Amino acid sequence: MIPQEIIRRKRDGGALSPDEIFAFIAGVTRNEVSEGQIAAFAMAVFFRGLDRGECVALTDAMALSGSTMDWTGDGLHGPVLDKHSTGGVGDNVSLMLAPMIAACGGYVPMISGRGLGHTGGTLDKLESIAGYNATPDLGVFRAVVRGCGCAIIGQTAELAPADRRIYAIRDVAATVESIPLITASILSKKRAAGLGGLVMDVKTGSGAFMCDLANARALARSLVEVADGAGLPTRALLTDMNEPLASAAGNAVEVRNAVEFLAGSRRDRRLLEVTMALGVEALVLGGLASGVDEARRKLTRALDSGAAAERFARMVHALGGPGDILERPGQLPVAPVARALLACAKGAVATIDTRALGLAILVLGGGRVRADVKIDHAAGLSEIAGIGTFVEASSPLCIIHARDETSADLAERVVRAAYTLSESPVAIRPPVIERVAPL
Repeated sequence: MIPQEIIRRKRDGGALSPDEIFAFIAGVTRNEVSEGQIAAFAMAVFFRGLDRGECVALTDAMALSGSTMDWTGDGLHGPVLDKHSTGGVGDNVSLMLAPMIAACGGYVPMISGRGLGHTGGTLDKLESIAGYNATPDLGVFRAVVRGCGCAIIGQTAELAPADRRIYAIRDVAATVESIPLITASILSKKRAAGLGGLVMDVKTGSGAFMCDLANARALARSLVEVADGAGLPTRALLTDMNEPLASAAGNAVEVRNAVEFLAGSRRDRRLLEVTMALGVEALVLGGLASGVDEARRKLTRALDSGAAAERFARMVHALGGPGDILERPGQLPVAPVARALLACAKGAVATIDTRALGLAILVLGGGRVRADVKIDHAAGLSEIAGIGTFVEASSPLCIIHARDETSADLAERVVRAAYTLSESPVAIRPPVIERVAPL
């Protein structure tokens, strides 16, 4: 295998065979392909694309570049399912959905990521829980999935190592936005996890990576079709990210919001709608419900009975966190400064620059501007006023949680500029835009 010949063929618009793709990825895994060659390959794909067969082969090659999980010998009594989001602001769905599916009879080995750019990361949220081990070895991961029905961890060194190397180079080579490369990166990790079904939450809007609906739709279609070709049944929902999904955005504040959701003391409307819609797709896909109505009844029962909350608490404790997270959410980190950001006029919230809210959290220290930066888990926004909310002059648009007054000042300017108000009522858009299934 000569890497530059494979790069040349794709650069010139040719189609690569599965053997060529597998050979290239094997070279990546063994460090026989240089960083420059990986960057050149990624740029060639960025401009020339991959057809469905090529993308399936790339997904399979990266999935098989390390360990793969097989759950058939683990004595599980239900389907192995998962959910993945393309990233947003105030999107803590995974924290509720995994235990909800587990309470309905599924098993969820969820491999999640850290924050990327202005979007939050599930692992950063969970690591705001004292003692939580987001990177256990595969033996612990298996045991927690068997015992609790769900485990949310980060990508281990054993799973899809080729993807990890390629992604790091894509991030500095301006090729992150390639739909074929995004597709193969996401699905390779999911294939390696041994799933029987996957639901995708593809975001679009001001707070999403795919701001444009047409591009988000193309990504959702690519994910569903390539996953189907790789033998992983997948459904996708296009969801709106023109405002934060939850009324909280950050790390500890989103975990606290999730605990309230599971306990039933507070369930944000948009968050509930998206979580239920994804849960319905997962239960039907896994054969745990015969249709939408039965799936919705089961998910509602899992929430209202406390079964989902109990699964979440067991998972947290099994991965090193406290055993009383539900009873004592106050043990989560709390910022020294909690400042209400007051509206300057009355009116209905007309638009929110959701990306700007994500950047405000970076300003507060709740995200990373470099990979080696230690984040402030207590920083974030809560009580976020959503689109359509009517506010009086001097009513709060949100509460800023900051480590000091200077950080709060900086975040206040960013958040205030992100809001526009209208004197007229504003229509509330549904958070689920459409469903994407294989053709």
